[in-house]
Amino acid sequence: MHERQPDVALRSTTGRWLMLVTVIGSGMVFLDSTVVNVALPSIGRAFHASTGALQWVLSGYLLSLASLILLGGSLGDRLGRRRVFVAGAVVFTCGSLACAVAPSVGLLIAARILQGVGGALLTPGSLAMIEAVLREEDRPRGIGAWSGMTGVATALGPLVGGYLIAAVSWRAAFLINLPLGVLVVAVADHVPETTGEVTRGGLDVRGAVLAFVALAGVTFALIEGPAGGAQLAVALAAAAGVLAALAFVVVERHSASPMLPLDIFTRQFTAANVLTLVIYAAFGGVFFLLVAFLQISLGYSPLAAGAATLPITLLMLLLSSRAGMLAQRIGPRLPLTAGSLVVAAGMFLMIRIDPGDSYAASVLPAVAVFGAGLTLVVSPITATVLARARERRAGIASAVNNAVARVAGLFAVAFLPALAGLTGHRFYVPAAMTHGFHVAVFACALLAVVGAVVAWFTIDNAVLQPRGTLDTACGPGGEPAYSCAVGAPPLRPGAEPDPAPGGLPA
Repeated sequence: MHERQPDVALRSTTGRWLMLVTVIGSGMVFLDSTVVNVALPSIGRAFHASTGALQWVLSGYLLSLASLILLGGSLGDRLGRRRVFVAGAVVFTCGSLACAVAPSVGLLIAARILQGVGGALLTPGSLAMIEAVLREEDRPRGIGAWSGMTGVATALGPLVGGYLIAAVSWRAAFLINLPLGVLVVAVADHVPETTGEVTRGGLDVRGAVLAFVALAGVTFALIEGPAGGAQLAVALAAAAGVLAALAFVVVERHSASPMLPLDIFTRQFTAANVLTLVIYAAFGGVFFLLVAFLQISLGYSPLAAGAATLPITLLMLLLSSRAGMLAQRIGPRLPLTAGSLVVAAGMFLMIRIDPGDSYAASVLPAVAVFGAGLTLVVSPITATVLARARERRAGIASAVNNAVARVAGLFAVAFLPALAGLTGHRFYVPAAMTHGFHVAVFACALLAVVGAVVAWFTIDNAVLQPRGTLDTACGPGGEPAYSCAVGAPPLRPGAEPDPAPGGLPA
């Protein structure tokens, strides 16, 4: 059963508490994802870890996050979004503490998996709470502000991580999450509880298990296959992953309460998620390798490598909210297309960076152009996804989009080192890292160009029009065609439209 949701103004006291909680909670997750990238060389040297082990430090987290995030969205809709959000913050904080004290790379990977479980509970609730709590006219600004601030947290990760590694050790990069997690738990009671549309039946545990097996099998094959390990195990893992993926689709199609309701995939929702998959694979590859390249090939300290990406942070802070409003005013197609091309241009500039180059002449132009493109993409792509979901399904819509983004990053981290020839211990060899970085970034740039093509040919500019917008020329016989602009089913005579987001990620 669906309860009536709050209708809160963004600038009210409750609206400010809402933004504080959601930004800090989701920002904690996104901050951690980039902090760890800076710490990878230090972690590798501390544990004498191979490239494969370092990939698992990233992939273990992304694996549990991506495979369980849909379940997290369903739990939020069922049990209460704030409640599940807070539970995720607690688990994530405990996982962070376990990472900080891990005595071996194996235990560090296990703790990262625990962090991913917490992130899967926490991440989908942040956007879903904003969608469900804020009044319709304030949602575009709320989501734009959330997107910008969490984007800043993501971009600040390298700088914060670099400082902590230089001042203390790589372990401090995980300890930063402890006070943030405590703050989220302490102030969450100021946010109204909301629930979503819940189908009858229990939780889709089978779906969650199959999703985990599918992603784990494919990831294992991508990471361990190029390392030349047990090829039989690699083949079996790949086969298990593919079969589990097929079984997942079948189970979701026939489940009474699916973790992933397939009917949510309208044309625009599907298009936006395909774009997310492509463009976030490109992002994930760059964020994975850039700060490591600066340290290993150019000799930057962890702090200097983190500071090198500061222009991305500043651009996200200044322009993300404006990009969201621009997309609502002119439609998302042009910002998404242009933004993807600008991202690609920034990546092509990164290919020109070589050992001995100055920061001002080579690194700064590349990261500045890349950051400008990022600001044009992040808010509009999330707004497009959520505009296709009714308010009651905001949790699952947010979870699907986050899952797609994490799967994209997971596969980028698993596949790019093999493509770039950075297997074994070649990750730490400056010449090999330079060549590998150039190859990997070129591949990511091509992905960004593909993203621009996808955006231009599949994204509808009408997607961000308010649901109440009527197009009298659209319905048969002059009937107001409420559904034409929003992709919703036609209304029955006398029926009231469902409350739903009207505008404006991850």
